[in-house]
Amino acid sequence: MTTPTFQIHYFSSATTYTGKQTESLPAPLPLNQLSDVLESKYPGIQEKILSSCGVSLGEEYVDVTDCEGVVIEAGNEVAVIPPVSSG
Repeated sequence: MTTPTFQIHYFSSATTYTGKQTESLPAPLPLNQLSDVLESKYPGIQEKILSSCGVSLGEEYVDVTDCEGVVIEAGNEVAVIPPVSSG
């Protein structure tokens, strides 16, 4: 039997840092543990990327610092979205 997973999508600087546009991670995962999981896979990502990025779960932005009880379930999609600048 396969392990349940969720998809995480990286954009812009997050793609550059991880070398990936998307990957699967084991689910379920409490949302407040996401940065720890990514930090263990990509040392330094918290400070260099995640500290300035938004995170969405499904199609909703979520506050990863205030998400007690929110769990990323199997089949969910998460996105790491760097700040958008306009010119």
